[in-house]
Amino acid sequence: MKKVNITIVGGGSTYTPALLDTLVRYQDQVSIDNLVLFDTDEARQREVGDFAEVLFKERYSSVNSIKCTTNIEEAFSDTDFILMQIRSGGLEMRKHDEKVPLSHGVVGQETCGPGGFSYGMRTLKDFIEIIKEIRRQSPEAWIINYSNPAAIVAEATKREFPNDQRLINICDMPIGIMDAFSNILGVSRKQLSPRYFGLNHFGWFTNLYDQEGNDRLPEIKEYLKHDAILPTEKAMSDDSWKKTFEQLAQMTNDFDGPVPNTYLQYYLYPKKIVKESDPHHTRADQVIAGREKEVFSMISAVKQKNSTEGIEISSGVHGDYIVDLMTAIINNRNDLFIIMVENKGVIENLPSEAMVEVPCLVNSHNIEPLRVGPIDTFYKGLIENQYAYEKLTVDAFYNNSYDAALKALTLNRTVVDADLAKSILNDLIEANNDTWPKLN
Repeated sequence: MKKVNITIVGGGSTYTPALLDTLVRYQDQVSIDNLVLFDTDEARQREVGDFAEVLFKERYSSVNSIKCTTNIEEAFSDTDFILMQIRSGGLEMRKHDEKVPLSHGVVGQETCGPGGFSYGMRTLKDFIEIIKEIRRQSPEAWIINYSNPAAIVAEATKREFPNDQRLINICDMPIGIMDAFSNILGVSRKQLSPRYFGLNHFGWFTNLYDQEGNDRLPEIKEYLKHDAILPTEKAMSDDSWKKTFEQLAQMTNDFDGPVPNTYLQYYLYPKKIVKESDPHHTRADQVIAGREKEVFSMISAVKQKNSTEGIEISSGVHGDYIVDLMTAIINNRNDLFIIMVENKGVIENLPSEAMVEVPCLVNSHNIEPLRVGPIDTFYKGLIENQYAYEKLTVDAFYNNSYDAALKALTLNRTVVDADLAKSILNDLIEANNDTWPKLN
């Protein structure tokens, strides 16, 4: 098996230990020569790097080297795969993304509504600079990006790198939902083949085929008439995630047709979401008090013991999905993944240039989306409105345009009021200061 060099961008992320554990578990499918962790936060990355040293020495000792760096020029030399998970501004800025909208009575969420807009405006400059440096050093490397807000990032990368066929934008949320479905159906997620359409965090399942070709989605819809589906991921085990999955039942029962992604709750029931939100203690606070402490406590335990034996490292679908995609490319498998691609007629009654999220066959040479065909008026209307918001957001970034930013927020279904959009925008400009482009 050919050895590959891998760089993880966001080496200090709390998701990185689980990703590293997945790489170890998949060593029969991916043979790693050199592994690099890159992050701008040296202290966090050093902690994760120390964990990686113990993990790989104990369970994957054939890896030639593990290196941590904060130097962008060192991170991408002679690499084959870059796995990207950046969070510009960190969790402290995420607090602003969530709390500023809530202070105006609007949904406060990191990727949806004004929070996603704020996060996107802050992320794009950093993201584009990293991709340019990767392409300067390793023009043939595969880039698997799962940085949020993925829809806005995908729209920008389409414009900035229009011919880059090895830059792939993915999200693990559809797979997390499928994992919950598979638990109800009593089959492995990997035995299910989804049919899905939409934008990132804005899509629907139309079918869910098992290995015998039977569509199992009707069973899920029937189940949701009487019961809520709960997440299976340990990372989604807290009350806020349980409530999110419980909302899936209402969405499915309120609207006859395909089964929605859980993120549609923010657009279909924004008043309910705001009413149930605490404007002083948002998801960012929960993550800081929960996952951040849990992961770094686990790392501390591994370092103290100098072993991972007897210590739980939760990997789950996040790491699996990323590494499954990478190994499908390495081993030329032609497997099915839900990926963001330029529409180009895949959904025939949506704009050709839209970055849609659909199932694609992936091998060493190609990413081939499965044709969806036309979609019904309700979904078409929702998607076109959301895509217009995403386009205007990226326009605002590239053109330093206050006007485009205001139009984007006014269009967003969580806002839909120009005066309100203006107030939120002005507060977000103040909160983000020089981390955004200057809007004129």
